[in-house]
Amino acid sequence: MSSSSSTVEPAATKPLNSRGRVIFASLIGTTIEFYDFYIYATASVLVFPALFFPDSTPANALLQSFAVFGVAFVARPLGSILFGHFGDRIGRKGTLVASLLTMGIATFLIGVLPVAKDNPGWIFLAPALLVLLRFLQGLALGGEWSGAALLATENAPKGKRAVYGTFPQLGAPIGFILANLLFVVLNASLSPEAFMAWGWRVPFIASAVLVIVGLYVRLKLIESHSFQQVLDKGKVVKLPLASVFTKQWRPLLLGTFIMFATYVLFYLMTSFTLTFGTSPASVETAAAAADAAGKPFNPDAFVPGLGIARGDFLWMLIIGVVFFGIFTLVSGPLAEKFGRRRMLLAVTTGIAIFGLTWVPLFGAGTVGAMALLIIGFILMGLTFGPMAAILPELFPANVRYTGSAVAYNLSSVIGAAPASFVAIALWQAADGSTFLVGLYLSAAAVLTFIALWLTRETRDNDYENNIA
Repeated sequence: MSSSSSTVEPAATKPLNSRGRVIFASLIGTTIEFYDFYIYATASVLVFPALFFPDSTPANALLQSFAVFGVAFVARPLGSILFGHFGDRIGRKGTLVASLLTMGIATFLIGVLPVAKDNPGWIFLAPALLVLLRFLQGLALGGEWSGAALLATENAPKGKRAVYGTFPQLGAPIGFILANLLFVVLNASLSPEAFMAWGWRVPFIASAVLVIVGLYVRLKLIESHSFQQVLDKGKVVKLPLASVFTKQWRPLLLGTFIMFATYVLFYLMTSFTLTFGTSPASVETAAAAADAAGKPFNPDAFVPGLGIARGDFLWMLIIGVVFFGIFTLVSGPLAEKFGRRRMLLAVTTGIAIFGLTWVPLFGAGTVGAMALLIIGFILMGLTFGPMAAILPELFPANVRYTGSAVAYNLSSVIGAAPASFVAIALWQAADGSTFLVGLYLSAAAVLTFIALWLTRETRDNDYENNIA
């Protein structure tokens, strides 16, 4: 049966895994993965430039730190291929355990890694190991999402796939909130010297507790009916990646662009807004901050931001992400009622319009920025929530892990990876205006709208018996 089949599913088979176990196992895994991902992103701004690139100028050190951050985006597609291959060949359970272990070990080791600052013998080795561990984080995240999405949706009762699919998606806002709350608490309770000396390590080392809990739950899982059907019918694909690119290229291409606007929106909301919101609003403020930090200042390169204190803006982000979590859960029932395609077409239209409101909203100062964050994260929840249903539904069961993982992570390469750099370049080109940044988001939404328009509704696909 082809991946575009839209026959109604037969009577639901009793799930092999209990509802509570499925929800918790899919949620805990993505929460850990995104928590680990976010604590690195925060540390790459706050501490890594000074600790791992001490011989560079402040600007170059920040760029080097962001470059290491970007290594994960190169690794993610490779992770989707690696873990997708084994997920489609040996099963979802073992692959999910492996992805969680990979992320957990890499994150813990970052927390105990010697730094280059004040350690001359580690001046080259420390950054090299940081790159390697960041690569492993990206590799694991590349395989985690699809496995968690399949764990939820392949164990969902009939007519509840989109609802169950919101639980692994909920891991993104929960992981973000946990990571940022921990950094806020550490910043508030430790002196700057103590935070730089050892406080930054706490979030990385603490992730080991979450990993142990996640492993315990996932080791108790039983393979889904969908994958068991593949085994029973002898339909395991020898090379899932080759099958996806040769026989499922159309859903792969559409799935990549269906996710595109979601990725652009997310990284603009979390990364760019933090940079823009906390950048000095005037040349005088920027010069004073640089002088206090003992750093050189070039007024010709100055680009104004909002000038909101970093701690205050982090709290604003956390408030916004609460709306992200709420509307991720809201999106599931909506996607079941109206269909994935119809709902996402409406939300994507909203994202395109939202991109055109950035200048007036940011122009309203702190209140406007808070409104922008809330609106943006509401849209983020509504567009991100149904992705765990629609992307796997595009593919047959025997290549579903690989197909959905590759689509999801190819989109991260073209959508997420360049988003922050493109946005900062557009902000600078517009002399501090966010008009071009908003227009960039609207253009991304147009591409996603076209992909959705060319995609058939997947709500009623025979999910269990659809085997290529």
